[in-house]
Amino acid sequence: MTDTEKRIRLTKSDRVKVFWRQSFEQGSINYERMQHLGWCYAMLPAMKRLYPDIEDQKAFVKRHMEFFNTHPYLAAPIFGVVMALEEERANGAEIDDAAIQGVKIGMMGPLAGVGDPVFWGTLRPVLGAFAASLALGMNPLGPCLFFVIWNIVRLAFKWYTQELGYRQGSNITKDLSGGLMQKITMGASILGMFIMGVLIPRWTTIDLSKIVFSNADMGSVAEKFPDITKLTDLLNGGGSITPDILSGAVKAVQNAANGGYSIVMNAGQYASDPARLIKIATLQTVLDQLLPGLMALILTLGCITLLRKKVNPIVIIFGLFIIGIAGALIGFF
Repeated sequence: MTDTEKRIRLTKSDRVKVFWRQSFEQGSINYERMQHLGWCYAMLPAMKRLYPDIEDQKAFVKRHMEFFNTHPYLAAPIFGVVMALEEERANGAEIDDAAIQGVKIGMMGPLAGVGDPVFWGTLRPVLGAFAASLALGMNPLGPCLFFVIWNIVRLAFKWYTQELGYRQGSNITKDLSGGLMQKITMGASILGMFIMGVLIPRWTTIDLSKIVFSNADMGSVAEKFPDITKLTDLLNGGGSITPDILSGAVKAVQNAANGGYSIVMNAGQYASDPARLIKIATLQTVLDQLLPGLMALILTLGCITLLRKKVNPIVIIFGLFIIGIAGALIGFF
């Protein structure tokens, strides 16, 4: 028997089983390790083919129960690459757990950033709009076409990209000595961190505008924005309002808002001219002047630091809940 005949290989049937099991990838998603259970469940057919020994199977399951999260459709090429790596490992290649996990982590971030705008932001709305236009015309083909076309595109993309990843994964492992895998992993990690850096200020909002530093009286509204006073007097006196007066008042209000002013009535201290301009300086305005999104960045870096210190993610999540609720109760947020 030749070496080629002894080599363990994943059959097309094994890869088809992994492909169909990917549909359950998000079936048990959780906040601690996200899609790890679905990932491990989908990889079990490959495990049974590559590792007949029970101890190797235990190690395989433990290896693939680590954190995993990406776009459900873009996970397909990662499945392909990891199947190829596991196949090489089962045949004696020196590929350790960290290398396999590194490939998964390095690919899932960038691919998630690609999948969301392509599938959720473009393809699905375009196809949905086409199907809705048919449905509005009482054409029953509208929802049927949406269901059929969407699933054809989805399943075809997942199958062919899984196969592409499987073939390319084998090539990657052949060039381990040249450090190609490390370069790809590093490049993907850098791209993933760049995308996550862009998303942090979009997804994380911390409003500290309730913490007021100063509340200064900046003078009379009539003196700084006379158009506002003119419009108010006409409204109270029943006079006619011309387009020029209305336009001037609107511009004055916009200028007051852009300048960070608030208009309050203070008849007790300024009886003759009670409409006053107040400029409020809050902690949020100060932080925004330093760096917009600074608190979101600090919060993210704090969570990363805790994770590196092996703090349980569930503890961090509940800690954030407690801080948020307590901060809202005492008027901090």
